[in-house]
Amino acid sequence: MKSKLIFMAALLCVTLLVPLSLFGQSRDFEMDGTVLVGYNGNAANVTIPAGVTAIGDNVFRSNTSLTSVTIPSSVISIGEDAFASCSSLISINVNSQNSAYSSVEGILFNKNRTILMLYPQGKQDRSYIIPSSVISIGKFAFCGFNSLTSITIPLSVISIEDGAFAFCNNLKSVTIPSSVTSIGEGIFAYCSSLTSVTIPSSVTAIGNGAFYYCTNLVSVTIPAGITSIGNEAFAYCNSLTSVTIPTSVTSIGDMAFNECVSLRTVTVSRKTTIGRDAFHYTTQISYSD
Repeated sequence: MKSKLIFMAALLCVTLLVPLSLFGQSRDFEMDGTVLVGYNGNAANVTIPAGVTAIGDNVFRSNTSLTSVTIPSSVISIGEDAFASCSSLISINVNSQNSAYSSVEGILFNKNRTILMLYPQGKQDRSYIIPSSVISIGKFAFCGFNSLTSITIPLSVISIEDGAFAFCNNLKSVTIPSSVTSIGEGIFAYCSSLTSVTIPSSVTAIGNGAFYYCTNLVSVTIPAGITSIGNEAFAYCNSLTSVTIPTSVTSIGDMAFNECVSLRTVTVSRKTTIGRDAFHYTTQISYSD
């Protein structure tokens, strides 16, 4: 009987300890099954427990203590804004056996490095050359990265997703390569140091708020081939003095150039549909056939 009790006690301990070892030895990690849904700690270096399969949305959002995070091989999903506004985060390290993600110099990519997913906000690099394996820059990939003044986007990149460079306050200029076919919403929103931008003719649409509040943007040339300019695309670009709008543009969204107080004249095609307050404060609008 005594040996049976000892066996049952040992079995109970194993049953209780397996989840603890699988999902972390700390109460800092909040789990829902195998999904990490919250983190309550303030450690600088965090290792996600082995066995976690997914990191939920906003798990580490605004955690200013976090400087590095290690992701185990078991993680196959990372939610939106999982590491958003982590201003001290320098490095994201992914186990080499992970089937979904990889990392190079602390930068998060998908496994085969065709998508640049996140450039840690705490890195101090002044410039960065995106690897030629990358075909897509993910949502908010560089968002809030204030040290960056220049970036080189290779010809391999064909899409730049929503908010990719938003709030990069020291980014002064960028050339979008001719391989890019789509520009997501708010990709350069609040880039207050951006003075110039080159948009290639391969792009057919400028997304909503693409250059919203780029207060130092002086001029922009919109190439032939662009068919639409989204809502508030250049709103509050109060240093913008000139813009060229080709006849290929068939629609200009609501408040597209709202509060562009320095933009005095603009020429658009008579065939272009112009949204509400698209050129608010512009004193002269000319029309071409």
